[in-house]
Order: sequence, then C-alpha cells, then structure tokens
Amino acid sequence: MTKWVWKGIRTGIKTTVYPRREETASGVSPGRPTGRHFANEEDAQAVAGFCPTGALRSIKDDVLVNQEDCLHCFRCKQQDSASIDWEDGFEWAHFTAGGQRLDRSFSRSLHIRILDAGACGACMSEMKQISSPYYNIHRLGFFITPTPRAADVLLVAGPLADHMKSPLKKCYEAMPEPKRVIAVGTCALSGGIFGPSFAVAAGIGETVPVDIEVPGCPPPPLAILHALLMVAGRSGEGKIKGRA
Repeated sequence: MTKWVWKGIRTGIKTTVYPRREETASGVSPGRPTGRHFANEEDAQAVAGFCPTGALRSIKDDVLVNQEDCLHCFRCKQQDSASIDWEDGFEWAHFTAGGQRLDRSFSRSLHIRILDAGACGACMSEMKQISSPYYNIHRLGFFITPTPRAADVLLVAGPLADHMKSPLKKCYEAMPEPKRVIAVGTCALSGGIFGPSFAVAAGIGETVPVDIEVPGCPPPPLAILHALLMVAGRSGEGKIKGRA
C-alpha cells in the first residue's frame, strides 16, 4: 500500500488544467473544419464535393460548414491540391435559439443523467471519459446520477431511434424543474448519417427541447465538459458557432 502512495506523490496530478487554464496537451481534440475562402469558385466547389454528408457548402469562392452534419471524416483536410481550414480547439458547444443556462445555485452542484438514444457507441465512449481521472468532473461539482428524478441536466447522444422516443420523453418528464437538455454529437443534432429515416429521427430536438448543442462525431470529452460549464453558467460559447 505504501508503494502506491509514494508512486502517486512522485507522479503528481495528471488531471486536465481546463477550465482553469487553456488545455494545450496534444490529442485532446481532433479539431474540425471551419470553412475557407478560396482563390476561385472551382476550388471551392471541389473541396465541398469531398464531403460525403453535404456538411460543406460552396457559395462562389467560399466554403461554409454546417457542423450539425459534419462527421469528422477528415476528407476535406487531407486533400493535396486544396483543403479546408481546420480548428484545433474544443469549445464547440452553443446555445440553441431558445436555450437557457441554469441559475447560479447550480454552478457548483450539477447532477447529470446520460441517455443513449441509439448512438453507435462513439459519443457514449467520450461521455464516459468525463468522469475518468484525467477529466474528473467531480472536481467541478458535477456528478452523474442514474435517476432522472435527481438530474438537473439530460445529456443525450444518438439520432433517436424509434424505440427510444418514449424512454427519452419519460426521462425528460421525470426530471424536476428547472431542467436542461444537452444534445451531444452530430446524430443527436441532425440524425447524422442515420436519419431522418424510417427507423430514426432527425435528432432529439423533435421530441424534447434542446438547450445546448455539441457538434462532433464524436465530440471530444473537453467539448462535452465545455457544454456542462456553459449550462452551469461558468463558461460562454466558443468562438465558432455550430451552424454555417
């Protein structure tokens, strides 16, 4: 036992410095496309044509990005001739038109219910990391709860499969007021590559009101943490909004 204590002292604290300071460690975010102005219309159209989901749209010499549809496939970045500009940050969360943060009483006491609405597993894996030692949301006063009756925030991933519409609605209705919803990942925002279709919706916004959207496929843990800080009133929106 003593050996592990000394090893911990020698190793020191490895938890991320975010949000106290900017996180500069490598590998915490894959980044995302941000659009670009090209020298001519042909190059803009060529780059937009690389996108398999239509997230890139060319308007004359400019390429705009709809982050709701972006799958992080990197095709628009890995072209030899013309590629798109790329942002390496992670503060991607943004409020929806009617989205609201919680009042100050929740700023350091936030309970979170996570719900899988038919996700492929990628976003769920990233959400799992926020309670790991490196990200350690407990240090911020944020806690994951298994019951919606004790939850202040509903964190949802997935395009909302048909069989999950009723559970999502019941989970939301069971939460006490005030309550907020955060949609995590491209699928939860727009349906991604799965929806809308006969089996899934075009995102969770069709069933429950969404306050904050976190684009990405999947968004990294720090992007999810940024959204939680926003809903708790401890951070503002990132510099780059989610919609083109």
